[in-house]
Amino acid sequence: MISAKELANLFDHTLLKAYAAEQDFEVLCREADQNGFKMVAINSAQTALCKRLLKDSAVHVGAAIGFPLGQTTIESKVFETKDAIANGADEIDYVVNISKLKDGQYDYIEEEMKQIVSVCREHHVISKVIFENCYLTDDEKKKLCEIALKVKPDFIKTSTGFGTGGATVEDVRLMKGCVGEQIKVKAAGGIRDLDTCMAMIEAGAERIGTSSSLKILGEFHEKLDVR
Repeated sequence: MISAKELANLFDHTLLKAYAAEQDFEVLCREADQNGFKMVAINSAQTALCKRLLKDSAVHVGAAIGFPLGQTTIESKVFETKDAIANGADEIDYVVNISKLKDGQYDYIEEEMKQIVSVCREHHVISKVIFENCYLTDDEKKKLCEIALKVKPDFIKTSTGFGTGGATVEDVRLMKGCVGEQIKVKAAGGIRDLDTCMAMIEAGAERIGTSSSLKILGEFHEKLDVR
């Protein structure tokens, strides 16, 4: 069985609200540091702030790129990626251009992925590709997995949390089934309780993006106490 420490280290502790103020990020970073979460997930504009707040911590700073719609050019996403890394990002979560995918422009999707993943590799930064599965057919999800297997980002990710739906066990299972051990899967969006979280992990997720990290960890401790 997973330990509380191991569970905590799977969490990308998330604050992506447009109206979040500096004090909110102070709380986010403090919670992540005190509980041993893997990363804080933030919009790229807050990268430098969170890096400063976590300067003596093992917690990673993860910047969201092209977020949440993915509807910016490759050049824009590459610039935002480089800027976030310059400001201290340890991880990059970028959103694919879903319109290009729907149009069957798979070369574009691959080139976008190559350029962003290449920048991340050059700076020893973890790369994550957000699919936004709620808008995709299973065939489109599989196509993205095929492209990812060529490019080899560190993670593929289910959702932004801003779409019409979040992570599902079925999607995590599908993605993991496609990429196997070559690429890790991050589940994000709508994961607000321990049962949902554990179901994602059992389906193959190796990272959990959630703003409910404290609640889930609390439920885990309560379950242990009952036993």
